[in-house]
Amino acid sequence: MFGVPDPTSHSVLMTDLYELTMAAAYFDGDFRASASFELFVRTLPPERGYLLAAGLEQALDHLEQLHFRREEIEYLRRHPMFQHVSAEFFDYLGRFRFTGEVWAMPEGTPVFGGEPILRVTGPIIEAQIVETYLLAVITFQTMIATKAARLVEASQGRAVVDFGSRRAHGPEAGVLAARAAYLGGCIGTSNVEAGLRFGVPTYGTVAHSFVMAHIDEQRAFRDFARLFPENVILLIDTYDSLRALEKIIQIGSRPKGVRLDSGDLAELSRQVRRRLDDAGLRDTKIYVSGDLDEFAITRLLAQKAPVDVFAVGTALVTSKDAPALGGVYKLVEVCQEQAGHRRALPRYTAKFSADKFTYPGTKQVFRFAGDGGCYDHDVLARAGEQYPSGEPLLELVMKDGRRTCPATALSAIRERVRRILPNLPATVRELRNAEHFPVRVSAALEDLLTEVREETLR
Repeated sequence: MFGVPDPTSHSVLMTDLYELTMAAAYFDGDFRASASFELFVRTLPPERGYLLAAGLEQALDHLEQLHFRREEIEYLRRHPMFQHVSAEFFDYLGRFRFTGEVWAMPEGTPVFGGEPILRVTGPIIEAQIVETYLLAVITFQTMIATKAARLVEASQGRAVVDFGSRRAHGPEAGVLAARAAYLGGCIGTSNVEAGLRFGVPTYGTVAHSFVMAHIDEQRAFRDFARLFPENVILLIDTYDSLRALEKIIQIGSRPKGVRLDSGDLAELSRQVRRRLDDAGLRDTKIYVSGDLDEFAITRLLAQKAPVDVFAVGTALVTSKDAPALGGVYKLVEVCQEQAGHRRALPRYTAKFSADKFTYPGTKQVFRFAGDGGCYDHDVLARAGEQYPSGEPLLELVMKDGRRTCPATALSAIRERVRRILPNLPATVRELRNAEHFPVRVSAALEDLLTEVREETLR
């Protein structure tokens, strides 16, 4: 049974300072309101026709466990920014918990620019203060899951393994990248913690250092194969790949795989495959690594390289060609009690700057399919609208600060991606010059934008 708790502290201090100063200003200003924020990516990075939503499980886990520790409250009390803040605010921090609701796209859902991946509604301090963590965990895993899906697309049915933990931007990034990579279609990871925490299948070979530590390369192969007879994958390019292969054959080893990490990978893999087959080792797979990305994989396969497994490192865990998503978390609605009204009334909010305007009000995304089930277009609509022929993508996943249903198994999410991603048009999944998927805005949402703009700017 997997699911070891995330060691992250879930401290509220895992945020930007201005989230906390705004919280203090809301509190001491007696600004008591409910607010809705939406998290989305404005535009897709270059060479991306879609994104795969990921990171929701870690986001919900954080919201459920969010709290201030005593030493953190004392730190803030001593912080020069908070010298004029009331004592009552720090008492409030001692009781702080997230009590709001969350609507989100299920992990593994293809998503496009401007579409909310997640919506948070709750007391404004609670909804505001979680911005930094949610942006970091959602956009990072979404970025890596999307990169993994591109690598899997390029591999044309061959397996892809995440070998990138040592190149990640920190150990925890390596663990979450392994999770996102598996979600996106990789068969596993080299990261052992990801195996323990998330149940991701783990893979490993042997390092050049193990071979170099032995005086005799053949002795290194023999000792390693003896200890791991069913699962040995031997690295053969430390000195000379073809000579190393002969040594493996001479000791009678039948490795699960051999790995090439340098040289002319296309030509070497062809020579290795021929020699393995001649020696009766037809079941031994060829693993290839070494600065691979989706474009290098495409070139290798175009050269008929007989590769069975691509082990990808830096390009995957950093999404090297598109290493960041322009994720934003924008206020779209404030609900505050007003004199003379029995219940709080919503006030819709939006930005109107020329190249960064946002749509007001809470929203839903509807996905429409054409003949054969292929996705045709999306409609970005107001939350209350109904489109019977479209599939609503945002689901209620948290209410009153607690999940509405158990977490979905990571393997099930991965299978969902495998099943639904081919429903995107092939032109949208292209590795280069992908076409834009049509996302239309409903007339009701456009009308609301016009109303809010006129009211705000008059």
